[in-house]
Amino acid sequence: MDIYRVDKLMAEARRLAAEYRRATGKTLAISGEIAVSDAIHLLGLEPAPTDADGYDVVRPPAAGRDACRLQVKARIVFDDSRRPHRLGQLKVDKDWDGVLLVLMDDDYEAIEIYEADRAAVANALEEATPNRRGTLSVARFRNIGRLVWTREEGRVSHG
Repeated sequence: MDIYRVDKLMAEARRLAAEYRRATGKTLAISGEIAVSDAIHLLGLEPAPTDADGYDVVRPPAAGRDACRLQVKARIVFDDSRRPHRLGQLKVDKDWDGVLLVLMDDDYEAIEIYEADRAAVANALEEATPNRRGTLSVARFRNIGRLVWTREEGRVSHG
């Protein structure tokens, strides 16, 4: 399947997911796939091999830096939500190097992308309350991670 066709399918998936939520008040479980697609296209990453277990995308090696295996998490930020947003369960028992959090608006369009390395995520998970082990709030992830992309600026450079 060519890239153009996949891009068209993802655009249609966004539209359908947004329409479905507006019509039913429920969300479709498609935000993760959209987030992976966005991470690949917006950050120039590669999809993980189909047999990869524990990560979704790979940052290719560059400038003396090893390849980086990243989990991708998605969170839709709805204006009407009053409860704190949480990331889904992280695959802490698998091999990965970091986590990307793709924040999306209610049209399933990326707003911001944050990245945190495994050590920072592991430390934050250790500090989590026992009933929330393996998950982090979006606010906590934003505190431990760094902003790597915004809708307004594109890629954000760090230094």
